[in-house]
Amino acid sequence: MLHGGRNPAPSTRAPSIMDHYDSQQTNDYMQPEEDWDRDLLLDPAWEKQQRKTFTAWCNSHLRKAGTQIENIEEDFRDGLKLMLLLEVISGERLAKPERGKMRVHKISNVNKALDFIASKGVKLVSIGAEEIVDGNVKMTLGMIWTIILRFAIQDISVEETSAKEGLLLWCQRKTAPYKNVNIQNFHISWKDGLGFCALIHRHRPELIDYGKLRKDDPLTNLNTAFDVAEKYLDIPKMLDAEDIVGTARPDEKAIMTYVSSFYHAFSGAQKAETAANRICKVLAVNQENEQLMEDYEKLASDLLEWIRRTIPWLENRAPENTMHAMQQKLEDFRDYRRLHKPPKVQEKCQLEINFNTLQTKLRLSNRPAFMPSEGRMVSDINNAWGCLEQAEKGYEEWLLNEIRRLERLDHLAEKFRQKASIHEAWTDGKEAMLRQKDYETATLSEIKALLKKHEAFESDLAAHQDRVEQIAAIAQELNELDYYDSPSVNARCQKICDQWDNLGALTQKRREALERTEKLLETIDQLYLEYAKRAAPFNNWMEGAMEDLQDTFIVHTIEEIQGLTTAHEQFKATLPDADKERLAILGIHNEVSKIVQTYHVNMAGTNPYTTITPQEINGKWDHVRQLVPRRDQALTEEHARQQHNERLRKQFGAQANVIGPWIQTKMEEIGRISIEMHGTLEDQLNHLRQYEKSIVNYKPKIDQLEGDHQLIQEALIFDNKHTNYTMEHIRVGWEQLLTTIARTINEVENQILTRDAKGISQEQMNEFRASFNHFDRDHSGTLGPEEFKACLISLGYDIGNDPQKKTGMMDTDDFRACLISMGYNMGEAEFARIMSIVDPNRLGVVTFQAFIDFMSRETADTDTADQVMASFKILAGDKNYITVDELRRELPPDQAEYCIARMAPYTGPDAVPGALDYMSFSTALYGESDL
Repeated sequence: MLHGGRNPAPSTRAPSIMDHYDSQQTNDYMQPEEDWDRDLLLDPAWEKQQRKTFTAWCNSHLRKAGTQIENIEEDFRDGLKLMLLLEVISGERLAKPERGKMRVHKISNVNKALDFIASKGVKLVSIGAEEIVDGNVKMTLGMIWTIILRFAIQDISVEETSAKEGLLLWCQRKTAPYKNVNIQNFHISWKDGLGFCALIHRHRPELIDYGKLRKDDPLTNLNTAFDVAEKYLDIPKMLDAEDIVGTARPDEKAIMTYVSSFYHAFSGAQKAETAANRICKVLAVNQENEQLMEDYEKLASDLLEWIRRTIPWLENRAPENTMHAMQQKLEDFRDYRRLHKPPKVQEKCQLEINFNTLQTKLRLSNRPAFMPSEGRMVSDINNAWGCLEQAEKGYEEWLLNEIRRLERLDHLAEKFRQKASIHEAWTDGKEAMLRQKDYETATLSEIKALLKKHEAFESDLAAHQDRVEQIAAIAQELNELDYYDSPSVNARCQKICDQWDNLGALTQKRREALERTEKLLETIDQLYLEYAKRAAPFNNWMEGAMEDLQDTFIVHTIEEIQGLTTAHEQFKATLPDADKERLAILGIHNEVSKIVQTYHVNMAGTNPYTTITPQEINGKWDHVRQLVPRRDQALTEEHARQQHNERLRKQFGAQANVIGPWIQTKMEEIGRISIEMHGTLEDQLNHLRQYEKSIVNYKPKIDQLEGDHQLIQEALIFDNKHTNYTMEHIRVGWEQLLTTIARTINEVENQILTRDAKGISQEQMNEFRASFNHFDRDHSGTLGPEEFKACLISLGYDIGNDPQKKTGMMDTDDFRACLISMGYNMGEAEFARIMSIVDPNRLGVVTFQAFIDFMSRETADTDTADQVMASFKILAGDKNYITVDELRRELPPDQAEYCIARMAPYTGPDAVPGALDYMSFSTALYGESDL
């Protein structure tokens, strides 16, 4: 700080009583300065300036009591106005003054004033009542300067400075933006008058046009400032512009007194500005939080509505009649998993992150926790999501089972139609044959032949019994599997069974007729009979072989197709023996022909015992030989398809066996990262975001696995022995991985919010994390009550009943027993209170975020409801209410209207129209518990 210059020649006078006064008072109320030039105290210009300034200053206060002084050294001699001045500026009552006119009465009154000054901590050196009563001008000015220092300047403080330095710093800050103004002291820095004008313009710019002022016109500048201050700011004119301009170094005490009046005039406006800023900050936080609440409610409603619409679709188990329709349903479900659900997974994760961020901001601003509307809690969304995934899982399983059922039904229906057609072709004409009465005109040999033919038919009929039973069994299975065309199947099956029963009755009836005729007929051609007996089973074998060779099949594994191939190879191995049997049967027929030709038997070239001709046997044999390579080709093609399916299984299994453990490893790594974080929170956040990026970059492998999974489903592959991982496992694990890394990042972001808002240092945050991790021995991310208590103790937090009692730190669970042995009460009630703060839902665990919130409350200072209420009270001018006009005058328009819309009318006895209750409003901002 700059100081005044010295006189050209050193003084040779002896120290005066005023030297003691000046030195002592300066040391009492100011920071120590270099030696003052004592001779300057005798400068008439300075004395004139002090006399005018101090007189004006005293009158600015005395006028409140309806009086004033004209001559400063004369009007204070009886002590009465001096005592009155002290009562006005201090607001206190002094001892009752003496009303006498004698010198002793005056000295008594002045002593009462000086005693009162001394009672305020002011040391009066060499200033006595006699000098004041005698009208000593130097002593009187010194006394008034002491009063000004104590009551107008001493309490001024800016950035922990006080008195003179504080007032100077205030002036420098307020005038810093103004050109040609450089306040370095309380004398020559004010000579040009721009400093006074700058102070006025800074606080009341409408009163002075600062741009028109010139530095080379100090008289105009000073007179402008003094006139405006007196007219609009109620600051009396304490100096003449001519005295200041005409003095090389204006009196420092006079200037300081004058400037302090400007400080006090503007300090009220500054308090109102500070109060308004605090209120604006609080209201802005409230408005932002309300918008976040509205956003949460809308997002939660939309997500719940989507879940509500989706679950009935997933729970719809109405089966379709065709494979095509069910495959379309499966394709719709794939679109849902691939296109519709992933965005909703992101919305759900974002919703939880927004909820956590909102709660953190509410805690940081001492607001009550956000309670979503009924049915829209995060737990409600999680429950609804759980129902969705349960329905989804059941739906996919139902679709696959239904496709298997329809596939089985189609196979059985085709098999039924094939067997029914074969059987119906065999029975065609059999009823007419059984009803004919050819035996009535037949010869004995013909009768014998008819009988043998009938026996052969019965044998054939018995052989067809299995086919009828198979047809009935297939129809029954179709009924049990709820085949959509069961009525037509049942009708056809019933017709076959009725026809079969009728054939049985007709067969029995014809046998009885033939047996009656058999007694009359004895001759029979043994060769035809042998032919018939051997031809019938061989014919049945060929028909069975043809049926088996044409039988459709369905397999799901390579082992099953290999089993069918083995059975086919075994069948082919029997063909040489079958060919021998065929040649043997044909040999019998040839033998018959040879006998007929040899003995001229009148047989008309037909076999009376069978309708199976050699041509028919050869034709069926050729057909069997043709069907064998076709069966070979079908089995080969199916074998190739199953090999392709096996490759798909192995391809999916190889990827799944890599991706599944990778996801599990990443989940474990994230758990470790969230517990073992090092460096600053920003370093941790950057590390987690890089980690998240590496996880997101893995998404193409998941998509590739989804593609392989779709190929497997399109190939109707229902099991995979090469892996224990299903696509559902991978999907759920991937979604959990994305959600977990997002939540971990959000937790660090909230910690940064907490740290920045609460002013927590990085060292404190590291200490909190280290202590939390130390007691989180199971790495669960939470602490139990005893672990939490030990953690608080390790940080030096006192949880005893006596707030003055400190016990040090221990980090074991036996701390309570140790304290009891020392005679210390752990304070269950206090610890229960802390637990109710960090575990409001009574889950029995404390999360790191809750721990940080609690510790931040203990180490940081935040706005409180009391502070906001006090700010409103300043704007209201110490009234118990605030008016609409005052709000609109002091606050920005949007925030003023925000308060007006939410403040209740004030109903106190001193209420006026438009009065609002700011006290209850402040309480509502923070919740009752904060007060």
